Amino acid sequence: MNVLDRPVRSAPGRLIGRERDLEFLRAHFTGSPVHGAALLLSGEAGVGKTALLNALAAESVRSGTRVLRANGVEFEADIPYAGLNQLLVPLFDSFERLGPGHRDALRVAVGIGSGPPPGPLLVSTATLLLLRLIAADTPLLVVVDDIPWLDRTTIAVLGFVARRLVGSRIGFLAASRLATDSVFEASGIKEYRLRPLDDAAAAELVAHTYPGISPSVRRRIAAEAQGNPLALAELPAALDTDQRAARAALPAVLPLGERLHKLFADRVAGLPAPTRELLLVAALDGTGDLATIEAALSGRAGVDDLGPAERDRLVHLSTGPRRLAFPHPLIGSAVVAQATAADRRRAHQSLADVLGEQPERRAWHLGEATVAPDETVADQLARAARLRLRRGDALGAVTALTRAAGLSPSSADRSRRLAEAAYIGVDSGGELADASRLLAGSRRADPGGGESLYAAATAAFLLVNEEGDFDTAHRLLTGAVETGRHGWDASDPALVEALFTLIMLCSYTGEPPHWESLFRALERLTPQAPELLRVCAQTYADPARTGAVGVRTLDKLLSDVGQDANRLIRLGTSSVFVDRLAASRTASQRLAAQGRAGDAPVRWHLAALIHLCLDYFSTGRWAEATGLAAEGLALVEEYGYRFFACKFQYVQALVAAAQGDTATVDALGREIDRWAAPRGAHGVRSYACHARGLAALSEGDFESAYRYGAELSPPGTLAPYVPNALWGALDLVEAAVRTGRDAEAAAHIAAMRDCAVGTLSPRLNMLFLTCEALITPGDEAFALLDQALAQPGQWPFEAARVRLVHGERLRRRRARTEARAQVTKALEAFEELGARPWQERARAELRAGGDTTRSGAEPGRTVLTAQEWEIARLAATGLTNKQIAERLFLSHRTIGTHLYQIYPKLGINSRAALRDALAALEP
Repeated sequence: MNVLDRPVRSAPGRLIGRERDLEFLRAHFTGSPVHGAALLLSGEAGVGKTALLNALAAESVRSGTRVLRANGVEFEADIPYAGLNQLLVPLFDSFERLGPGHRDALRVAVGIGSGPPPGPLLVSTATLLLLRLIAADTPLLVVVDDIPWLDRTTIAVLGFVARRLVGSRIGFLAASRLATDSVFEASGIKEYRLRPLDDAAAAELVAHTYPGISPSVRRRIAAEAQGNPLALAELPAALDTDQRAARAALPAVLPLGERLHKLFADRVAGLPAPTRELLLVAALDGTGDLATIEAALSGRAGVDDLGPAERDRLVHLSTGPRRLAFPHPLIGSAVVAQATAADRRRAHQSLADVLGEQPERRAWHLGEATVAPDETVADQLARAARLRLRRGDALGAVTALTRAAGLSPSSADRSRRLAEAAYIGVDSGGELADASRLLAGSRRADPGGGESLYAAATAAFLLVNEEGDFDTAHRLLTGAVETGRHGWDASDPALVEALFTLIMLCSYTGEPPHWESLFRALERLTPQAPELLRVCAQTYADPARTGAVGVRTLDKLLSDVGQDANRLIRLGTSSVFVDRLAASRTASQRLAAQGRAGDAPVRWHLAALIHLCLDYFSTGRWAEATGLAAEGLALVEEYGYRFFACKFQYVQALVAAAQGDTATVDALGREIDRWAAPRGAHGVRSYACHARGLAALSEGDFESAYRYGAELSPPGTLAPYVPNALWGALDLVEAAVRTGRDAEAAAHIAAMRDCAVGTLSPRLNMLFLTCEALITPGDEAFALLDQALAQPGQWPFEAARVRLVHGERLRRRRARTEARAQVTKALEAFEELGARPWQERARAELRAGGDTTRSGAEPGRTVLTAQEWEIARLAATGLTNKQIAERLFLSHRTIGTHLYQIYPKLGINSRAALRDALAALEP
């Protein structure tokens, strides 16, 4: 039996991740004009060979083929022709169709007749003749599983038959583990190697079999299983409900479960004691470095003791460099699982003794070797955790801090370390349930000791992600900062992290008093606030007033982005409103790719995605921006990071606004408002206001555009602590000019000038110069527009808008040729961006200048693609994402991503509205 039987029962006819393999088998047996085919399917134990055999056998039966089956059985391997008996049982009545010599030989061989033992050639020939006689009436498929466990006489017969099938209506399919000693592998039969599942299929299989499993546990299972389907289903099965949901910590060595234990641990248990000890040290070391392993064993065992393990193919040795490797990680897990706790502690201590030059690894082994509380070891583990975090291993840092807490003699230290682990969990690790559990443990460890800054920051984070309000979260964390015993030391990591969390809270509330209290706290830090913390506050909070000071330091920091993921994310946050995201684009792309591969925590993945979304929007890569936003929203739903959704919806709304999709803007705006209002997230509501203003301007509704622009930032004032007011400044000024509010436009431009907005970035300078041109008469306006277009950088939407204004002015001066050149370039940019209403404005301007060559009507737009339509139709019938995925042979995550792109297109925000929305689109 193979573990894929379990998901197959709930999704008949589909093997997850095996579509191509099954198609190959079909083609091998049915795709050739020459009848008769044989194939050996090989692969590691548990990789899914039996499931593929079962699937092909079921298809063959449905197509009218008769299937004969036999399975290798270990305890029958010494009984001659025991496997042949299995295979031919259904054909006993047909033996009479053979001649007497062949009939009697076959009857004696399979144990239903008496007489002298027949020769192997006679039995082989009789079997082939019998199968050909049966196949003359009905096509046959012979399926043999676990062929190395068959008796040698049956293997010889099957090899004989498999090589003589050409011209018959017989197919032969056998399955074997890799690297067996069976004589069948040398018989010349074509072999097909079945590989482990890829990452996407592995994740889908675990989620399909255990829908409620925590993402962190799923990643741990995937890392241990390495694409082995049996392991992917059996490892979660051996955990309890709390462990699968991340409400309880996972053990350092995952339990194998009965079937995995039989496959791996039983093989290890039979090895000599020195061999087992050497393998245990190797498994716990994890590097495979033989020099380290031998040094840790201190002569108790050596490479020569690996012989039995090599013969059983439990290890591989390489000579240059000298390394030991397990063919599958589960072998190492089995080695650890069969060892006693005392054996494991001794092995860890031995490794710690020889790793003096590697403090991080030494600390980990000391932590595993230590039983009683030990502050020295706990402190080394805590230091190692911070090293791991700087390398991007957030989950490893949480694990190390949790172990450090367990070894802390003091309840206060135990509480503090658990709180730090919880904070890393929410800020970097992406495991909210685990962080909540660690926070509760921190409070239990020292109930009377007062809450640490890490605990307060974690509590605030969890509060705003659930149903709490941002004002309460801000008050909670500000109080902890004000009353903490940190002495305002700028090198205190807990204080610095608390202040970074406060920046996040303030950005959501948008309340000036909140930001002002944060800046007062930064001023109190001694000797001064860390550069990145200070810059983040200056450029993210109120760039119109403090950004000019911050960008000088930010540019210096961006000259070396580095590999620290936390630092990268904070640099990206600092870059958003001063247009520096391009400097960290490559690093963000790399971090997003690591997140997709499961090599980076989801929190970092989400942060990288939002920075890429905003970067791509401003640089005109709108299709990519909306695609990444949909990916982010699917992750938000899967992992529970609710407060991130509004940022991705903001990007979707901006693109929809510029492209004239007002229904989508309205739907997304309502969704943003509905989430933000009860939580006091006033800063978030500016996202919806900005998008609505751009949508109104795009459609030529200048009165509404002015109203929304004034709500975002009152004319004559760059609203404090509303950083995206800088992005909406041109919208407001243009709407004011076009509605006859020249005084208001001039006041707003004066405010931009006073704040030196143009010095923050070339894009903002382009916007400022264009605003100036809109209220400037005569030739001076053309000079301003020329300066705007000369700004460095790729800002295609803004540049096209400038060209459109330039063309309008030139036409009024009767410079029609120059006007046509500017507007034509603007139209081309708008067409490439899909900015429909702006295309229409550009075409209208060309017509006004006497050019009709580019003024044809735009073809009608399809609301949904064919695939989106099918997904929407199935979702409207009530099917779940997993059920839709099964029907369309996609992953459930892909379905979720598509739905998040479909809802805004249809102007809805829930599954419940799909049916009516689709009905409205029907012809």
